[in-house]
Amino acid sequence: MKILIAVDGSELALDAVHHALTLVRAGLRASFVLAHVQEPASLYELVTTRDPDLIAAAAREAGMDLTAPARALLDAAAVEYTTEIRMGAAANTLVDILEETACDLALVGARGLGGLRGALLGSVSQALVHESPVPVTIVKHAPAAE
Repeated sequence: MKILIAVDGSELALDAVHHALTLVRAGLRASFVLAHVQEPASLYELVTTRDPDLIAAAAREAGMDLTAPARALLDAAAVEYTTEIRMGAAANTLVDILEETACDLALVGARGLGGLRGALLGSVSQALVHESPVPVTIVKHAPAAE
């Protein structure tokens, strides 16, 4: 089984990683695709940089920084995974990654680092549920123990 875990650098997105590791500890044998999607470059960035390779390199570096906590958790658990960092509309790009990597399932936190509206509605997770060709598990944030 191959499972996509969508991460955006937020603590809430790490809930999906923790859930995946819980499944592994329960006996699930799977490999993972850690997926991160950067927003496309702004018009300002395109005009001032004028070098698409620099923009892509900056997006890749930002994606690596934002996925570092998730990669550290998977590395510590000695779990097999690959990392996919792309630019584009989050839900659509995640669907592309699901299809290209032949994933059987997607795990995503209920909310992440989207804008205020996205944070309130969990818009990426909702859109992914509607667009995904495979089942999607939305992992709700567990309240902190008192």
